[in-house]
Amino acid sequence: MTTDWSNREFPKTLCLFDVDGTLTPARGVITKDMQQTLADLRKKCVVGFVGGSDFVKQEEQLGNDVLQTFDYCFSENGLTAFRSGEALASDSFLQFMGEERYTRLVNFCLRYIADLEIPQKRGTFIEFRRGMINVSPIGRNCSREERNEYEKFDLAHDVRKKFVLALKKEFPDYGLQYSIGGQISFDVFPVGWDKTFCLKHLEGEGFDTIHFFGDKTFEGGNDYEIYHHPEITGHAVKNPQETQAILKDLFHI
Repeated sequence: MTTDWSNREFPKTLCLFDVDGTLTPARGVITKDMQQTLADLRKKCVVGFVGGSDFVKQEEQLGNDVLQTFDYCFSENGLTAFRSGEALASDSFLQFMGEERYTRLVNFCLRYIADLEIPQKRGTFIEFRRGMINVSPIGRNCSREERNEYEKFDLAHDVRKKFVLALKKEFPDYGLQYSIGGQISFDVFPVGWDKTFCLKHLEGEGFDTIHFFGDKTFEGGNDYEIYHHPEITGHAVKNPQETQAILKDLFHI
């Protein structure tokens, strides 16, 4: 598939964005101001997003019209992908793992969480996705207030970091990678299935420059690998407002 973005001022430039903490607050909804910034940006260059969440959650955050407002949509790090609204080839974490190894991994996680001493536990501790599992010590069913409080506890006690170390020790031969992102969880996926996986869909697309914007660019964060990829011009941000400020400086929008 060849690139045809001739209606853009810079048709060989792609801006690729993380979602949580970059385009939206963590698990929050995109603002009208950010939507306008991205609409203005699409007049300048090609625009896409990449995140670990599934497509339904990304629609909840970015709007039900994401296939029309973004040129590239990469869910679950690109395991589910769209270009100009059309679906691209996909893959599966379960196919990679096999049922037996997958069950061992899930059982270990559930036992570990059961023994954790943390202030609160809710529900949905493991979320099965097409390209990964998402593991949350507090559980993804927690409220926003509980999410914020857990994040503070996690930062103080390294709950997720210690959990990841335990998994690496238990499953050294599984070919898995672990990535801490957002406020309450971390992703588990095959090596190479981090956000750089989405770059496979961009091979042969003819981009001279690919900008990536993300807030978890530290080692162990879920933006780290793509931020440091040799084909990427990386921009580390702290929040959506900083994303907008950099875009305005780069593209004068």
